[in-house]
Amino acid sequence: MFFTKHRQLVRWIIIIASFGIISLILWNTYVFFQKFKEEERRKMEIWSLAQQEIRESIDLEENMSNLPIKILESNTTTPMIMVNDLDGSMNINNIDEEKGKDKKYLLNLIEQYKKENTPFEISYFNPKTQKTIKLGDLYYGNSPILRKLKYYPLALLLIILLFGAVVYFFYKSSKNATENKLWSGMAKETAHQIGTPLSSLIGWTEILKTENTNPEYIKEIEKDINRLQTITERFSKIGSLPTLEQLDIVEETKEAYSYLKSRSSKLINFSIDAPDTPIYVNLNRQLYGWSIENLVKNAIDAMKGKGNLRVQITPHQKHVDITVSDTGKGISKNEFKTIFEPGYTTKKRGWGLGLSLTKRIVEDFHDGKIKVQMSEIDVGTTMLISLKTV
Repeated sequence: MFFTKHRQLVRWIIIIASFGIISLILWNTYVFFQKFKEEERRKMEIWSLAQQEIRESIDLEENMSNLPIKILESNTTTPMIMVNDLDGSMNINNIDEEKGKDKKYLLNLIEQYKKENTPFEISYFNPKTQKTIKLGDLYYGNSPILRKLKYYPLALLLIILLFGAVVYFFYKSSKNATENKLWSGMAKETAHQIGTPLSSLIGWTEILKTENTNPEYIKEIEKDINRLQTITERFSKIGSLPTLEQLDIVEETKEAYSYLKSRSSKLINFSIDAPDTPIYVNLNRQLYGWSIENLVKNAIDAMKGKGNLRVQITPHQKHVDITVSDTGKGISKNEFKTIFEPGYTTKKRGWGLGLSLTKRIVEDFHDGKIKVQMSEIDVGTTMLISLKTV
């Protein structure tokens, strides 16, 4: 119960806690990296002191203990270059021997090592001459383990981003599935609710026929009853995969267009440009008619009941284009995709479902495409539907 009421608060707590954990892991990784780097520097310092002790033992002609040699041999990971101060020769350790023969390669490595770590100066005190003699400079780079550890935070961030993306898409798909179930349920319930008064209207129409009522009145009533039956079928098909059949898209477009034309403002100049020959497409009659009607209604609303409305059908080799053009208020370019999102509307009393349903009908059910082909503010809009022909 608490999670239901405070869902938004719980989400923010989880997000903040996740960022806190991530920051803590990254900080600990950074601290560990620095400590490991300091540890490697201490090892290199000991290594340079061992080098110094060996040199002092040679000059004093004393017996040398095995400890300095063991220290020199113990470092098998840290790459290093010892530059002799007297003749400029270079001694390498833990570096590929073949590459180590290339002096230019070694000089580049020295520059790289300078950026990674401060070099050591190796010198010793000669008791015979009472002078401090410089042997050379020791340049060393990061060990392979330290290099891998350096990129660990980036790898961790990448994993976290991928995990976040998976969670986001899972949440989004789950949300979409829930919304689809809701809309499907509402659509089926609407179809069920319309069915009862529709049956009654059909009965009353039959009674009116026996009462010598003007046949023209009955004809118009029957048209509206057929219209309600079509709407009922449309809503009942929203929640399930509709059946498609080969139909003439020219005839189906004209039928949907003509119904609205006869029931719209006389101040609108309706026109249709279509081929005389049929063009067959896999269609669901009720849902396709709904799409055309949604586009035409939106065009009428955009013109506020006055202007020019034109429907054009253009056949191509493998598809057919249907455009609905108006001379209304137009759409700004940054809204070309937004208008198809559920809930988006510019009307004070609109639900923002017309174009969203149209997009689903065209793209999900008919494997077609719908988009804003052209629009200019205060000039008009052209909507385009593309469907594959058979």
